[in-house]
Amino acid sequence: MVRRLAAVDMYGTVGSPLRRRVILVEFWAGVVLCASGGAALAAVGQGGNRVFGWWLLSVAINYVPLALSATSLSRPGALDTELAGVDVRAQLRYYGVAQLVIAVPLAVAVLALAQSFRSRRDDRGR
Repeated sequence: MVRRLAAVDMYGTVGSPLRRRVILVEFWAGVVLCASGGAALAAVGQGGNRVFGWWLLSVAINYVPLALSATSLSRPGALDTELAGVDVRAQLRYYGVAQLVIAVPLAVAVLALAQSFRSRRDDRGR
């Protein structure tokens, strides 16, 4: 789900190279900006600001697997291979809503870990 979310977001409706770069930068900016802002607020904030800081840190952690996926999908042909045979428009509708999971603390990170363990287990079974 995580890699596909990154792929569909990078492709958009027409798959332009500019969009691919913008989404890649967006994911890495999400990591850096959420982590730095969250760390600052968690360290020196009071009350609600401190809680918001910890939430931002969890969002930064959610962006890491998306950024890593987008980076790997930036290699020539990787995005096309990932989306081969996929109805991108239908996936855009689904993942447009599914992106809200980024705001759930650690949800994307946990999904990415679960998928990683599942794919390793499946690879060993072959």
